[in-house]
Amino acid sequence: MENRKQIFYWSLFDFANSTYATIVLAFVFAIYFTGVICKGEPVGDFYWSLGINIAMIVSAVLNPLCGALADFSNSKKKFLFFFTILAVIPTSLMYFTGEGTILFALVLLILSNIGFQTGLTFYDAFIKEITEEKYYNKVSGIGYAVGYLGSILSVVLVFPLKDNPNLLFLICGVLYFVFSLPLFLFLKEKEKKHEEVSYLSYGFKKVIETLKEISKHHNLKWFLLSYFFFIDAVNTIIFFSGIYAQKTLNFEVSELAIFFLLVQITALLGSLFFGYAGDKIGIHKSIVITLVIWTLITLAVFFTNDKMSFFIIGAFAGTFLGATQSLSRTMMAKLTPYNMKATLFGFYSLLEKTSTLLGPLTFGLVSWLSGSQKLAVLSVGFFFLIGMLTFRKVKV
Repeated sequence: MENRKQIFYWSLFDFANSTYATIVLAFVFAIYFTGVICKGEPVGDFYWSLGINIAMIVSAVLNPLCGALADFSNSKKKFLFFFTILAVIPTSLMYFTGEGTILFALVLLILSNIGFQTGLTFYDAFIKEITEEKYYNKVSGIGYAVGYLGSILSVVLVFPLKDNPNLLFLICGVLYFVFSLPLFLFLKEKEKKHEEVSYLSYGFKKVIETLKEISKHHNLKWFLLSYFFFIDAVNTIIFFSGIYAQKTLNFEVSELAIFFLLVQITALLGSLFFGYAGDKIGIHKSIVITLVIWTLITLAVFFTNDKMSFFIIGAFAGTFLGATQSLSRTMMAKLTPYNMKATLFGFYSLLEKTSTLLGPLTFGLVSWLSGSQKLAVLSVGFFFLIGMLTFRKVKV
């Protein structure tokens, strides 16, 4: 496999942004926001979902447009740098949040999440420049594996800083910035000539053309539709796993740290394993297997009432979390025409962002109407089933 250094610089960015995904979105800031900033009031869950949804809507609008502009202007690194800074600064400013600072904390969450989510479009699009198609799956798996190393480091930091979460948010912002630098300093972006034109008009024109282009590609169309449903379920689990464990199973912060550490380790192993297994048994079959397992995992959570069982389920979930993300990115890379890589990855990210509005809303609605987070978890399995049935139409 050529370009090992370029792949290394690229994968370090996954290490960088995984610290944010773990500390802010999945774990510490999530429970800190609902438990401390919102003083444990039930409305805290609503505010959290509101902040996530606003960020996702903005990112969903920006992704395809920015992807088109990046394709045309050959400036993926510039766009990625802007959105990285947009994520890093608000994350660092979370140091100043505390009890009652709901509006301030929400603004920081929204801005940082927009930067994090939108930047992934440009990061993912680099995969077609740093390696050949036959290595997409392995390189994607390496990226996620390195990312989970970042998550593991983040969780380890929780133990000494569990009584000082504000400092942890500041450290998270610093780690995000430092480990993203190698990509900006050393990763080479392929040059291409282009005519002078208005980026804005070109961007909107390209978005319309891309919608038409997707409709022409049978496999790409059905894969993106399937991805819309199953990644929605995955993200819903990520956003609410910590809150669910704390509220329903009465996990302490130290127990949550151990749980997320276990999940990150198994996710790292899963992304590496399926990075190679996908080449052996095929990407299509590998994705189907992961979706079947995810459906069974939601059923297992529904019937689980003790912490030890939840730890075991978390280990399995972690394994297939890394696999699902890595295999999906590989499938997208395989189905995407080279000259539209950033644009189509923009729509790939668009579906992830817009689908995330549906899953958390369903989770919250079911939980509110039924008074049970267990039934809410069960509802997530429905999205995995739809994604699996839709994915059967993809022929590779």
